[in-house]
This record gives sequence, structure tokens and C-alpha cells, in this order.
Amino acid sequence: MTSDGSHRTEPSTTAGERDMLDGWLDYHRATLAWKCSGLTEDQLRSVPLAPSGLSLMGLVRHMAEVERYWFREIALGADLPDLYSTAEDRDGDFHFTGADSWADSEQVWRTEVELAREAARGRSLDAVSDAASHHRGEVFSLRWIYTHMIEEYARHNGHADLLREHIDGATGE
Repeated sequence: MTSDGSHRTEPSTTAGERDMLDGWLDYHRATLAWKCSGLTEDQLRSVPLAPSGLSLMGLVRHMAEVERYWFREIALGADLPDLYSTAEDRDGDFHFTGADSWADSEQVWRTEVELAREAARGRSLDAVSDAASHHRGEVFSLRWIYTHMIEEYARHNGHADLLREHIDGATGE
């Protein structure tokens, strides 16, 4: 159990490949949610590690973009607009205004996580993307996408650890 009373399910140490990948990805998703829990809007928006522009709200918005891109745009070949980034501001997920809120950002992320789960459900880990779905013409197996997403969350959860510690002193794995 985490400090906020929510649960992170430890991934199985003996599951089959698909269950193992799902377990690790869900574990890292839950870790990011935990790192953001119990904070105020101002704390979630804060950028405490100058000169870095990272914030917990920015990380959640970034992961919403990443979930959307890899599971729906690449794996399924869907033609979807970016959620926050633009041609003029490729890091738009980390740049927000007073009109942007934590509640909206968290809801978009949770929605993209559910849509990613739906996109992967029932598909073989060997299924590959259409080369036309990636700007460099590469193809990716669903297995590669899972592995990349676990890496992406693990890296950004490390950032979230540091941010959270600077915001309120909370630490934890």
C-alpha cells in the first residue's frame, strides 16, 4: 500500500510474457499516480528543479501523449492530433497556462491509459505497426511498444521521485 492508501500491485515474478508486461506497465502507471497524489494544484504545477522545466503535471500530460502515440497512433495506425504539443511548441505537454488544470490533465491521462489498454487487448505481442505510422518509416511490434512504455514510465517516475521530494519531502520507491 502506498502512503496515500492506494494500491500498486507488484508484478508477478512468474507470469507469462503478456501478463508480465501488463503487470509492469500498470505498476509504473500506478507509481506515477501515487507520486502525484495528495498534492495541491500549485504543487503539481510547480517546477522545483530549475533550470529544468519539469513538473508533475507536465509529466502526466507527457505520459498521456506517449500512451496515445505508441498504442493508438503507432500500434493501431490511427491518425490523431497531439494532445498538447504543436509544431511551434514540441514540448507543449510541459507548458501550460492558467486555463489548464490538474483535474483535466489527470483525466486525459487516465482516459489515454484506458484507450491504450483497449488498443492492446487481444492483439498478439508479435503484431507489428504499419511503417507509414511512424515518421521514420520504422515498424514496431506490440512487444517493443510495451517494453518501451515500461522504460518510459520508469525513467519519468525517477523524475517524479525527485520532484516530489523537492515539493514536500516525500520519498519512496
